[in-house]
Amino acid sequence: MKIVVIGGSGLIGSQVILQLTELGHEAVSASPRSGVNALTGKGLPEALAGAHTVVDVSNSPSWADDDVLDFFTTSTRNLLAAERDAGVQHHVALSIVGCDRAPDSGYMRAKIAQERLIEESGAPYSIVRATQFFEFVIGIADSATEGNTVRLPHAAFQPIAAEDVATAVIRATVNDPVNGIINIAGPEKSGMDDFARTALAAHDDPRQVVADPNARYFGTLLGDHSIVPVDGEDPTIFPTTFSDWLASHVSSGQG
Repeated sequence: MKIVVIGGSGLIGSQVILQLTELGHEAVSASPRSGVNALTGKGLPEALAGAHTVVDVSNSPSWADDDVLDFFTTSTRNLLAAERDAGVQHHVALSIVGCDRAPDSGYMRAKIAQERLIEESGAPYSIVRATQFFEFVIGIADSATEGNTVRLPHAAFQPIAAEDVATAVIRATVNDPVNGIINIAGPEKSGMDDFARTALAAHDDPRQVVADPNARYFGTLLGDHSIVPVDGEDPTIFPTTFSDWLASHVSSGQG
């Protein structure tokens, strides 16, 4: 089965390509690096020819509110139109747990707009909503640093390993479209500040993490139900713990 992965050179996409190939599928990486640009439409007809499924794990190069909204809506419209022309049977997209509960975030609003276009397209689809990735915890701390202090909310946080996200995307890809949302998360829920504190300690980073209820995340204030699965969302919980992930990545110099 030919599966085209939009954003196939990125953190999730590269792992999706690798795992699909190991499963015996024809996995094609489509990104500006390979001459395919979903934002402009360049290369899409050629890349999608003969494809059964398209997986969209692309991300906007700019997170400014207008830019990210334009990226996700324009690229999704282009993809869906090219898929119709190519006879693609399944559209799989990666989104964010709780994106509909964080309206003050331009990034989250853009993901909701993307989801709506997919849902209203009439195409068979599966949307995989994931919590934040372990790989970005240090980056979140960096963005919240002032001097030697990191200010982050204590709101509930339930991150997941990128490798587990890729596995979830692949499961959705090789199965029939659900025409709905699949929620996934890591096994541990605690305050966002707690995860940052643990990550910095693992790297012998001397910065001090302070719980600040007014600290913003992607432009929005968070509550304990904002970006973690809530009742009724029936999430699939993946097994990789943050401590195990840190142990393997810090020792290998990747964390």
